[in-house]
Amino acid sequence: MAWMAWTTPTAIFFAVIALLLITFTILAIRFPETPRRGVLGIETTRGDRLFITLLGSAFINLAWLGLVGLAQPWALLVCLVWAAIVFRWV
Repeated sequence: MAWMAWTTPTAIFFAVIALLLITFTILAIRFPETPRRGVLGIETTRGDRLFITLLGSAFINLAWLGLVGLAQPWALLVCLVWAAIVFRWV
């Protein structure tokens, strides 16, 4: 895979996404859940909330790069707060 610029942060990013997907698959098999209705008014499962979290985090990071201009690790803190909000109330 020499054609792709695999840096350490890129490899960590994809490894974390893969581990999240594996973890959530195992959780879904071992502990099935019924969908719940949150503040969005739609029924969501753990997987749905993970998808909403990842999508929102992508937009947070893009906005952070374009608007804030501070060090990117601070955006990670904002994303973690976003994840906590989504998993609690969505």
